[in-house]
Amino acid sequence: MGSVAVPPCHVVAVPFPGRGHVNAMLNLCRLLAARDGVSATVVVTEEWLGLLGGPALAPGVRLEAVPNVIPSEHGRAADWAGFVDAVYNKMEAPFERLLDRIGAAPAAIVTDTFVPGAVRVGNRRGVPVCILSALGATMFSVQYRFDRLPTASGGSADMTDVTDDPCLMENYIPGLKSIRLADLEPTHSDKIRLDKILEAYPYVRKAQCVIFTSFYELESNAIDFLRQELPCPVFAVGPCIPFLALQENQADSEEEKGYMTWLDTQPASSVLYVSLGSFLSVSPAQMDEIAIGLAQSKVRFLWVLRDACGRVQGLACGGGSDGVVVPWCDQLKVLCHPSIGGFITHCGMNSTLEALYAGVPMLTLPIAFDQPINSRLIVDEWKVGYSLKEKARADGVIGREEIAETVKRLMDCGDGEGTRRRASLLKEASRAAVEVGGSSDRDMTSFINYISQFKN
Repeated sequence: MGSVAVPPCHVVAVPFPGRGHVNAMLNLCRLLAARDGVSATVVVTEEWLGLLGGPALAPGVRLEAVPNVIPSEHGRAADWAGFVDAVYNKMEAPFERLLDRIGAAPAAIVTDTFVPGAVRVGNRRGVPVCILSALGATMFSVQYRFDRLPTASGGSADMTDVTDDPCLMENYIPGLKSIRLADLEPTHSDKIRLDKILEAYPYVRKAQCVIFTSFYELESNAIDFLRQELPCPVFAVGPCIPFLALQENQADSEEEKGYMTWLDTQPASSVLYVSLGSFLSVSPAQMDEIAIGLAQSKVRFLWVLRDACGRVQGLACGGGSDGVVVPWCDQLKVLCHPSIGGFITHCGMNSTLEALYAGVPMLTLPIAFDQPINSRLIVDEWKVGYSLKEKARADGVIGREEIAETVKRLMDCGDGEGTRRRASLLKEASRAAVEVGGSSDRDMTSFINYISQFKN
């Protein structure tokens, strides 16, 4: 392929090859390409190119593929450390060859925190490198300065004997007033996982800026801390979610018509949306308890279950509940539907930002990585939801009765606790941030101006 003509500000983006990270990068690139004179090329593996449906993605955004030099997306949870190690070490050379093929040097390389090879390539070629964190600023600040924590000596934290005092974290990493050391379980007490995560962070210091998919008003304490701590500019340009597509108000696809028609017939704020992510999932025993708990609650629900099995569908819909189980949905469109009144979520950052944009209160069921931190923010700092995880039995499973009770509490509340009111306020703040003159709009302009100066 020969070199191609590109607009004055062309970025090459390299997401970490996992669903949440790819979505965050694609959403950022769509927002960038909505600006005059900006375009983006997103570099994915050939497998991901197939999953995303081809090279044409959105106006001003194209996909380019490198060979499948890493293990398949399917089954990567079986050897997470091996998968990450391959991303760190095997994507660098094919990415550099792709840059040669594209021709003209981009204004910047935007790479995920966990693709350090792209930082090395940018530094060698004299191309500015911008780190995109698909995690929140709070989680990023924990990992960036993990060595500050009193239990982190020797590169690994033993959290079995530490206090659960929420003030402890803030003493070592300012701005984390509601976060506890226990929220770093189980990921940060697994030395192999922790070492692979922390291996990426020295490359942040070799980048020209850091971008967050969050917005300033949501994580102001962490963002203020990082603006003092990092040796480069920090831009918060979120929520990096597909709200531009939502604003286009396109007609429902054939795939969407069934569940959207059903939602149209439900009363306002009466449906609980359930989705527990695309990578990690709950145990079969926990899945059964969720299904039976939903049935016992008698609450209407829409449950996205990629491997929707008849057993779960039968359990959930067999107890008198008005429930629908689907293998996929347009999550942001669903969350913004007026019939949705709550969301059971694993608390991935993308899902959290989408729920906040929609103003929907959450029931949190985090599993690992940044999810427990996001859950703590949702429940204790932003106060827009309740925790299911903290109702777990000794075996780690949350029982059906606790699930049914908490679901009813969320869906039946007349808002005596202010949960819906606070969710509504964060909805307004989320949308104001991306409007002209909002904090994220200003940071996006500043980011584009910042990388454009390197071309002059």
